[in-house]
Amino acid sequence: MWGKWTVTVGDRVRGRERDSGAGFVEYAGLMILIAGIFTLIDQLGLDGLISGAIGDAVDRVIGGG
Repeated sequence: MWGKWTVTVGDRVRGRERDSGAGFVEYAGLMILIAGIFTLIDQLGLDGLISGAIGDAVDRVIGGG
């Protein structure tokens, strides 16, 4: 059963019909959700905090300050 499930899921994800059943409404809903997350980050003032944290992490990886 597990083998059949993994083959079925693999075909569904990578196969010819990978977007079968996904319509405009699903894609529009996803875009609205993403826009809402970005708006929330901006409204809470987290954009500077996130940017600073990413910059600090990059500096640590490349051996900077």
